[in-house]
Amino acid sequence: MERIVGFILELDKLKGVTRKTRPLGLSRQENSAEHSWQIALLAASLEPYAPSPVNIHRVVEMLLVHDIGEIDTGDTIVYAEEGASERKAAEAKAVERIFGLLPEPQRGTFLSLWREFEEGKTAEARFAHAADRAMPVLLNLANGGQSWVENGIAHERVVRRIGPPIKEGCPALWDYLERRLEDERRKGWFGQS
Repeated sequence: MERIVGFILELDKLKGVTRKTRPLGLSRQENSAEHSWQIALLAASLEPYAPSPVNIHRVVEMLLVHDIGEIDTGDTIVYAEEGASERKAAEAKAVERIFGLLPEPQRGTFLSLWREFEEGKTAEARFAHAADRAMPVLLNLANGGQSWVENGIAHERVVRRIGPPIKEGCPALWDYLERRLEDERRKGWFGQS
């Protein structure tokens, strides 16, 4: 019990990891704990649109653990492409440490879920990736392109980075987003890089 409590208290640090996107109606940036909670509910809501049947319980578990390494590494905007392999190695080391606070079998279960998400090979992992990539886009669409404009992210860069995983993991969601992104591009909701 002591180890589980220690793990849960360690997870509280995820609330202090800030991201580039703002919650609707707020001037502050969202944190990674909020992001994980919201994408878990997004995925659960989108289950009927999965291109093949998924174990939604497993998807939600993946989404709840996928950013835990950010406790040690911080968050990096999804559009950052340089240094990706170094960031992934640091995150893997972080999740080993954090999940190592748990006893077995919880340690192995959570680590396996994290690895499955990272590898992106199962239907569940692909569906989870689609929700993960979509949520910042949905917030940007609702916030007038806030983080795209502030960080100089061009429409083409957004589509190139988030399009393939969303299209693969939830084609119906990509159909919706692709139209919305094009509409907002015409309004100038993107940066110039």
